[in-house]
Amino acid sequence: MEDILINLSNCRSLDELEDIKIQALGKKGYITVEFSKLKDLSGEEKKDRASVLNNLKDKFNEEYNAKLKELKEDFIKNEAKKDAFNFTYFDQNSKSGAFHPVMITMDRIIDYFIRQNFSLEEGPLIEDDWHNFEALNLPKSHPARDMQDTFYFADKLLLRTQTSPVQIRTMKNQKPPIRMIAPGAVFRRDFDVTHTPMFHQIEMLVVEDGDKISFANLKYVLEEFLKYMFGDIKVRFRPSFFPFTEPSAEVDISCVFCGGCGCNVCKHTGFIEVMGCGMVHPNVFKDVGYKNVSGYAFGLGVERFAMLLHKIPDLRSLFEGDLRLLEQFK
Repeated sequence: MEDILINLSNCRSLDELEDIKIQALGKKGYITVEFSKLKDLSGEEKKDRASVLNNLKDKFNEEYNAKLKELKEDFIKNEAKKDAFNFTYFDQNSKSGAFHPVMITMDRIIDYFIRQNFSLEEGPLIEDDWHNFEALNLPKSHPARDMQDTFYFADKLLLRTQTSPVQIRTMKNQKPPIRMIAPGAVFRRDFDVTHTPMFHQIEMLVVEDGDKISFANLKYVLEEFLKYMFGDIKVRFRPSFFPFTEPSAEVDISCVFCGGCGCNVCKHTGFIEVMGCGMVHPNVFKDVGYKNVSGYAFGLGVERFAMLLHKIPDLRSLFEGDLRLLEQFK
């Protein structure tokens, strides 16, 4: 038994500790076997031997529990060291940082429209229901509200689900003509390979007096913009529905991964959806007090453009802070 206690004192791993416990208290362990021999003793001899064994068992358990606590603490520390981020792993001589791929993409889009004489407008991240929904032709009973999956506050405010409220605020404060883009963060209760609870949108709005603007104008603007972003690609428009535009369309581009031949990314269609667009709905103009005007708008997800431009398969990787990905944009 003395050897077992020495081994216990020198033990350096939880597996080794478990083996020592078995040697002492297992079915064939020293203390268990010695207790089984008590049946062959009688009287005072049995009583004295039982007392010695109980003291030995208590001593072993005391030292075992102390060693178990020590080894568990060491194990947790060692595991923490394995998971700890080693900031010295990367180039220590680097003196400069880098822009995030989402910000690179957003700046590229903003730069394009600024050079096309569009103004840049901003609005609050916390919105009221009227600006975020009702003024965009989404009354309280409208089924399209279910698509938004909104973060609400107790005082009837909410985290904006789109940058469209900036368009409403701009139209309330300005008279036509308007040529604007509204970039910024938006929030929805969604999280998977292609969605995150916080992401970035850029929406564009053009409004002119009278009937100067048509869907043909919108198509030309978007085709030129998408070719600027993705190069020599095909662009197609599919009829769709959005409460704040009529007519509305989804915009697709030929797949940047397969060149339009068909692959798993584009589900073998040769095209990938990139944005929604349409002519501004008359009810939206009515809510902001506009009369005898025409206009068009579109909205895009910046992360989706970043994924396509840089061929990143999982949207969530843009927000995980993995330097193996981010250092490529230095």
